[in-house]
Amino acid sequence: MSLQVNAIMLGVQDLTRAKKFYEGLGCEIDKDTRHFVSFSLGEGSPQLALYEWEAAAQDAGVSAEGSGFRGASFHFNPDSRQAVDEMMRNAVAGGGSVVKEAAPAQWGGYFGYFSDPDGYLWKVTTYAS
Repeated sequence: MSLQVNAIMLGVQDLTRAKKFYEGLGCEIDKDTRHFVSFSLGEGSPQLALYEWEAAAQDAGVSAEGSGFRGASFHFNPDSRQAVDEMMRNAVAGGGSVVKEAAPAQWGGYFGYFSDPDGYLWKVTTYAS
């Protein structure tokens, strides 16, 4: 059996705020319940699920305490520098924060980092010149 990721779940502090943020990035809602929202990210992509932080910890049977770097980041690879800049602007407009301004990279690409309102890191990279 091969490993296939069907969904990425993020525990969030404020489900309404997180839902609005990801809708602002262009994510399309698939399911919307009291403690859970899932988004369709397009053909070939896993779903993105948002789950209230406490409920997600309880579901997994672990402590809800935790902070700082979570040891993971999510990556989006649009086709142009303009699309990178647009995604960064949309993230800030939706309540996210720029972690690293988008800029040319030594290896020829162009990228930046933003965080969503719960501190999850997103890297937006293009290999287009």
